[in-house]
Order: sequence, then structure tokens, then C-alpha cells
Amino acid sequence: MGIISWIILGLVAGALGKFIMPGKDPGGLFVTMGIGIAGAIIGGFIGTLIGFGGVDGFNIGSLILAVVGTLVLLFAYRKIKGRSV
Repeated sequence: MGIISWIILGLVAGALGKFIMPGKDPGGLFVTMGIGIAGAIIGGFIGTLIGFGGVDGFNIGSLILAVVGTLVLLFAYRKIKGRSV
């Protein structure tokens, strides 16, 4: 996947993650995109470890793994930010 595909997948995964786990989070589009891209990487890593495969293209399986990774990352981000306030 090229960098543009990662950014698009990150945007979609970040938006879906925020839709599934709404809440007040600092940051805007760039934080959402960063969490989405990092979530795609984490989701691909976790999916590969469990045997589901990785994020290897722009398809529904990759999107699901990216969203799951985004949700995990968003949950951890909120827990860390909640402690520092």
C-alpha cells in the first residue's frame, strides 16, 4: 500500500473509531488521522499475530483490522490523557 492509501485508510478508520467510541478528545483532523494510521499499523500487527492476516490493501478485512487497532489505540489514548489531567 502506498502512503496515500495509508492516509485514506487512516482517515476512514479514525472517523469510524470516533463514531464507534464518541467522546471529547483533544485534537482535530490531524489527531484523528494519526490515531487512524497508527491504529491501522497496530491492527495489522495484531491481526498477523492472531492469524487473521495483515493490512495488505484497501479491502474490508484491512478496514476492520484498522478500525479495531484504532479503537484499541483510542482507548489507550483516553486512559493516558485521563490520568494526566
